[in-house]
Formats: sequence, C-alpha cells, structure tokens
Amino acid sequence: MSDRAGIMAGMTFQASGKFDIEAWDADKPYDEQSGNRLTRVHVGKTFHGDLVGTSSTELITVESPAGPVAYVGIEHVQGILHGREGTFVLQHSAGSEDGTADTQWLRWLIVPTSGTGELAGIRGVGQISVAEDGGHTWALEYTLD
Repeated sequence: MSDRAGIMAGMTFQASGKFDIEAWDADKPYDEQSGNRLTRVHVGKTFHGDLVGTSSTELITVESPAGPVAYVGIEHVQGILHGREGTFVLQHSAGSEDGTADTQWLRWLIVPTSGTGELAGIRGVGQISVAEDGGHTWALEYTLD
C-alpha cells in the first residue's frame, strides 16, 4: 500500500455536483391497483462536479392518486471521483409524504463491495436535490478502504 493510500484509508470524503438526465425510458405500468401504478424506468445520466462520468439506472416507480410518491432503484456508475477512476453501484430509495416536491427525499447507499478500479473499497451514502427549474444536484459522503 502506498503512503497516500494508507493515509486515505478510513478518511471520510465529501463530493458534490450536478447530473443531467440523458434518457428516461419508462415502460407502461406493470401493476395498477386502487389508483396506484408501478412502472419500470431506465435512466441514463451524465455526472459533473467531483464525479465526472456516466451511469445506467433501473428504477421501479410508484405513483398514487396524489402523484409520484416513491421509487427504488439500482444505478451502475462509471467515472472519476476526486481523481480516482472506477465503477460502483448505488442503491436508491426515494419518496414523498404527499406526492409533492416539498416533502420529497432522495437517498443513495453505495453498495458495499461494488467498487472497482481505484474506487475498490468505496462505501458511503448520498442524496439528490431537485431545484425548482428541474435541475439535479447531488452530495456524497464516502470512505475508501
């Protein structure tokens, strides 16, 4: 292990930036009951900021009569995070108390053992924020083993 790697192991890092949604391909709802619809969606993104790269995401969204109220998903990220190149997987969990953006929460968990390349051993959590203009920002807190 290099001196730099030894110093960095166990340290917590903060990363942030924006992402653009390049693709949003929703299938027709696969389950509709009592006004609730479940839909599979494929999303492609481009990341900017402390993470420069792309991703491919598979989501399952829930829409109730109040509007979009939840989604779960898995996202495969490929890029350079703070100068380290590799891949990792994010687990998404998101919801809204009443179907509005005002009560919305969007969270990530870096799937343990999913990091590759210079991002092997990455672990952490993050969140997404949506601006009034629809733009997306993200923040990630992570460690590298």
